[in-house]
Amino acid sequence: MTISVGTLTNAQLQQSLLHDRLAITDLIYELGAALDEHRFDDLRNLFIENATASTPGGVAHGRNAVIAQATRNHQHYARLQHSMTNLLIELKGDCASVRANLHAAFAGESGAPEFVLGAVYRFQAQRSDQGWLLAALEVTPIWRQTYA
Repeated sequence: MTISVGTLTNAQLQQSLLHDRLAITDLIYELGAALDEHRFDDLRNLFIENATASTPGGVAHGRNAVIAQATRNHQHYARLQHSMTNLLIELKGDCASVRANLHAAFAGESGAPEFVLGAVYRFQAQRSDQGWLLAALEVTPIWRQTYA
């Protein structure tokens, strides 16, 4: 699935790079939406089989473990909102590194937040036959505000 740069015009190369960046951006936004909406089974379509995750909720190796960790860390909050911004995508052939800012709110049924988190997300993505998928994610908390 690698594109041979030597066979593309500059315009075609730019279009290909833009397409990859948009696909990776959508992949990361889909992760946030799946977590927010408790669609944990949908995470299976976002990660490669041997994906890894390192978050404040633990470390996981393998897609099933990553999904189990995400489920365990999010299922008890009725209302979630993950806002990911400032995506910086570095493409290297069929691999990509991504840095994003995360602002996440965790709330109960009332909608009142229990805590809000500011963090940096770091992702590794890989091109596959199914398109771009996440190979690794790391969450580094920057700040946290807890509500009584």
